[in-house]
Order: sequence, then C-alpha cells, then structure tokens
Amino acid sequence: MTTPSGAVPSGGVLDDFTTYLRYEKGHSEHTVRAYLGDVRGLVSYAGARGVPIGDIDLPLLRSWLADHTRRGAARTTVARQVSSAKTFCAWATREGLLGSDPSTRLQAPKAHRTLPAVLAPAQAAVAATAVADDATDDPIALRDRLIVELLYASGIRVGELCGLDIDDVDSPRRVLRVIGKGNKQRTVPYGDPAARAIDRWLSHGRPALVGPRSGDALLLGARGGRLDQRMARTVVHRAVAAAGGPDMGPHGLRHSAATHLLEGGADLRVVQELLGHSSLATTQIYTHVSVERLRAVHRQAHPRA
Repeated sequence: MTTPSGAVPSGGVLDDFTTYLRYEKGHSEHTVRAYLGDVRGLVSYAGARGVPIGDIDLPLLRSWLADHTRRGAARTTVARQVSSAKTFCAWATREGLLGSDPSTRLQAPKAHRTLPAVLAPAQAAVAATAVADDATDDPIALRDRLIVELLYASGIRVGELCGLDIDDVDSPRRVLRVIGKGNKQRTVPYGDPAARAIDRWLSHGRPALVGPRSGDALLLGARGGRLDQRMARTVVHRAVAAAGGPDMGPHGLRHSAATHLLEGGADLRVVQELLGHSSLATTQIYTHVSVERLRAVHRQAHPRA
C-alpha cells in the first residue's frame, strides 16, 4: 500500500517488520527492540530528507551511519545499526517495498575487541558461598546461592536462567533443558555444587515463597512470581563483589565458565554447544581470554618472563 505521492506509510511497515523479526527470525525481545529502534531512526532520518522508504539507497544509508558516528556513537552501536539496516532492507526487498537491496555493499566498522573480565576459579567458589552458607535455611539466601551456582556451573544466560521451569531440571542426570535464542533448545550439564543448591532450594527455599503467581517457575521472587532478570543481576553483582572479583553481572559468570572449561581442556566445539552459540567464531573469544590469563601467570611466575 502506498500514499498518492508514492511513499510507503511507515507505521504498517514497521509493524510487519516487527512481526518478521519476532516470529520468522525468532529473535529475542531485546534484539527486536534494538533492531526496531534502529530502523525507526533510519526511516525518520530518511523522512526528514524527503526520502520515502521505497527510495532508500546506499548513499542515504551511509549518510545515516555517518551522522551517528559524528555524534559519538560507539563502534559496536554503529555495527548493530548496520546489521539492523541490512536485515530491514533485505526484508523490504523481498516484500517488494524496495526495488533492490541497497545495503549489500554496506560494511560495518570493525569493533575494538575488549576481552571480558573473568573470575579466578577460587573467586567463583567464594562468590557462591558469599550469598549463603551451607547452614542457612533462609529462602532468599538459598535462591541467591542457586542463581550464582547455576550461572557459573552451566554458563547459561540470565534470561535462560529466569525462564527455567521445575521440569527443566533433570536431577538424576544433572542436566538442564534450556530454551535459548531463537527458541532453540539445548541440554546443559551441571555439577555437584549446583546439584546440592537445587536440592536445598526445592526442599527448603521454594516452598516458603511459592504462591498463586508461581506456576512452574524454578526460581521465584520474594512475592512468589517468576524471578526477574534485574534481581538476578543484582544478586550476581553483590556476590562477585563479596568475593573480591571485578565488577560483573551474570554474563561475567558465563564468560568465566567458558574460560575455565577451555583452560581445563574442553574442546572449543563442546563449549560452543554448551553456551548455545550459533557460530564458533563467537566462542573463540574465550581462547583469547585463556591465553591472556596464561601470559599473566607466566609474567608473574617465570624468572625470565
């Protein structure tokens, strides 16, 4: 549908694009919001210059990105905007809104790779006990310990953690059934400390918090509803700080788990499967972390370092 001037009305287009991202691409709500915000900005930028969606071309895309760069946008932000524009233009071309895809020659800036901070294995152990000792029966403390134990033991994302139901825990086999990005399911093992934390939470913690809003959720908030991701992040920040580690949230425990697995001899493709990465290149950053840690130990300990 077009207006008499030939312009494509943006409202319906953005709604259709949102549906495509959510249901056909299977992106997370976070990704959908980010892509939609970028594309809404692109459409607004084009409209302010009298360019309808159907006339978006490569010079306009480059001008839009350059404008963000001049205003101080980070390389990672511009790289995401390139991805958003490419996804939108490819979709719009298939839908007949664009005669050809102007984004095929659009290139993203190479982001500066910053190696993620990781805990030492001893710090990871202290972080778990910092939120609850082995004698406590306080339900919130038991829940908080389970949050830290599971995130570090399995390397799952905080959204995946909060989305776990009781039936997703296979206690006899000590594995979790996790629904990751794109609604892809994977199985992730966990070890003895996490198993003990699950048992204590299910026997002494969860029954004290369960209520009408609990449903099948494994982890609960203080009022009985499914645990909120923001609370999980707060728990991790406090636990890691108490352990003397660098400031980090749940993703830092994920980084730490991956790094420690590789340092312990795990195959890179096994770690890729555990983390739910679609590309091995995403997992390879952890090999750089491991090398940096080995170099640091060598510099401190070797007499001729």
